[in-house]
Amino acid sequence: MSMLFDSMKIGRLDEEAQPSAYPRRRIIKACLLIGAVVGIAMKAGAAAPLRALDEQQVETVRDRQRRSMMPLARIDLSKDAPPERVRVVSEAIYHAMVEVANVPLHDKFQVVTRHAPDEIIYPEEGYLGLNYTRDLIIIQITWVSGRSVDVKKKFFHRIADEIHEKAHVRKEDIWINLVDTNREDWSFGDGEMQYAPK
Repeated sequence: MSMLFDSMKIGRLDEEAQPSAYPRRRIIKACLLIGAVVGIAMKAGAAAPLRALDEQQVETVRDRQRRSMMPLARIDLSKDAPPERVRVVSEAIYHAMVEVANVPLHDKFQVVTRHAPDEIIYPEEGYLGLNYTRDLIIIQITWVSGRSVDVKKKFFHRIADEIHEKAHVRKEDIWINLVDTNREDWSFGDGEMQYAPK
């Protein structure tokens, strides 16, 4: 560092002794020297705050991933639905969670309930221009809040498209509801709040 400042002094003395025909050269030299000083300072320890910033960003990503976990899917459908349809609906929800909603692999909690014809009630005259049949599937997903409207729209489409394609159920008969919660609203066993605020 002292050698650098010594060279700056010598350069200044040389310029004073011999006036330059190109004044811009002095400005360029000054900029280069300032850049060198900044570079040395960064190597000497000013990089520590940058490392801390990187760690904060990594922690933010980790927090976001944790917040994206914990879905519970409830699937209600007719008791006459074939087992293959139940499998397709289950997989469609799981695929959408992983591929669209950023839920980690293997985070799959689902409850399937089959109903007699009089146990799933819907408006026979239709609702919002949609008309339902006895094939109606009601899906309710409870998860940690924080996802955007766009993500939720893609999530709805992804589930409906896969069920329609693989189980041949009308998209109108795929009814989905999302319930947003906080992380502390969950206990995964032992009567403990595993994601309690710190």
